[in-house]
Amino acid sequence: MKLTWNKKKNNKKRPVEAIASYPNLPFDQQQPSDDDTRLHNQEPAASQIQQKPSVDASDSDFKQLAQSFQAQGNKLAEDGKFREALGKWEAALNLMPENAVLFEQKAQVLLELGDAWSALKAASRATELEPSWAEAWVTLGRAQLNFGEPDSAIESFDKALAIKPDSVEAQGDKKTALHLIKRRKQLHSSGLSTDKNRYMVGDSTDSS
Repeated sequence: MKLTWNKKKNNKKRPVEAIASYPNLPFDQQQPSDDDTRLHNQEPAASQIQQKPSVDASDSDFKQLAQSFQAQGNKLAEDGKFREALGKWEAALNLMPENAVLFEQKAQVLLELGDAWSALKAASRATELEPSWAEAWVTLGRAQLNFGEPDSAIESFDKALAIKPDSVEAQGDKKTALHLIKRRKQLHSSGLSTDKNRYMVGDSTDSS
């Protein structure tokens, strides 16, 4: 499991605190005076200055919480508790919905659980968020292989190799995909499987 990678910056912010939390605003007084009116006219600029640290603090809180969920999920995945790990990562994704590494890790665990379709969707999202991340393309290719789409998998492995030409994983998995396509052609030409266009990675390749 690749459970470490540079984390994406989270841009999601909490709502700005309610303006009523500032006690010096003029509508807190039952009968505003002329001084209060002048203060009211000046208050928006002052309140904006006061609110900015609060927004930044909330953003930091969100990021720390998401990273905590992610770390918990990483530990669970390392211990083989894949479904529990998914729960933690889903919680993190609710806070950091554009974190590519979370989607890639989620895809790997879904493959471990045998859910190739969900893994394919998660890995696709990872490549959309980080198209220059070779490992994400490798994971997508593996998901496509497990979903029975070796042709699409080869395209993904090629993209990984274009980014990282020395990727042993991409090279090895591409060979597997090419072998599956060769086996498919052999079966079609033999007439034993004229309607089978998809392969599972677990299909036997030893029988003739």
